[in-house]
Amino acid sequence: QVQLVESGGGLVQAGGSLRLSCAGSGSTFSRRAIAWYRQAPGKQRELVAAHGTSGFKMIYLDSVKGRFTIARDNAENTVYLQMNSLQPEDPAVYFCNAGTLFVSGAYSAGAWGQGTQVTVSS
Repeated sequence: QVQLVESGGGLVQAGGSLRLSCAGSGSTFSRRAIAWYRQAPGKQRELVAAHGTSGFKMIYLDSVKGRFTIARDNAENTVYLQMNSLQPEDPAVYFCNAGTLFVSGAYSAGAWGQGTQVTVSS
């Protein structure tokens, strides 16, 4: 079972940037796709970005394309979410997830981290 710990959340002004990190433990980390989800108050959790086990497959929520970038470092068992041009619709608790990313682009969620809060001030 993969265990995940997120970090890097915080308060940033609109238009600013943050980089979230998801540190994984367990020998199977490199064999799992890793995704970032977010959940704002009163809203459903939504998939923001996912990275396959290699560099060949990544998917993004339409509203973050061109602003967010997901990257992984298997040597460090870490996945990053670089968030630029943060907007008022981006604040949420961001969760890391280890699951399966299919060729179709569908993602099947697995183990969750505890989440990290992102707040954007206008």
